[in-house]
Amino acid sequence: MNIGLRGIRAWGRHGANRGEQDVPQPLDVDVNLMVDVNAARRSDELADTVDYAAVHAQIVRIVATERYRLLERLGESIATALMDDDRVAMANVIITKPGILDGATPSVSLSKIRMSAMKSLGKRKRKRKGKT
Repeated sequence: MNIGLRGIRAWGRHGANRGEQDVPQPLDVDVNLMVDVNAARRSDELADTVDYAAVHAQIVRIVATERYRLLERLGESIATALMDDDRVAMANVIITKPGILDGATPSVSLSKIRMSAMKSLGKRKRKRKGKT
């Protein structure tokens, strides 16, 4: 199952150009997580899935407290942190930097995949297909 958060506005000091790290600037972050939610589907308990509020807070904290020249590196940091939850099989992160290029909005998109989890999800899908 995919869990997504769109339009996370966070303020941070990131950039390679002169002055970009002098003052916080807005960054917009979207994330899509492939998550094993089988336990949550049965239990209806927040503890059995990924908590949107915790993901949001984690992203805002990373953007605000870490400093990188490249959005690619910031995206890697966010994706790595999200993958710390063993239920997350894949994290896709999109970071945009609004309003810096006369109307054009630069963005970076990257994905991290936990191969062992992807193999496990693939086995479950094959088993379900065999039952029909």
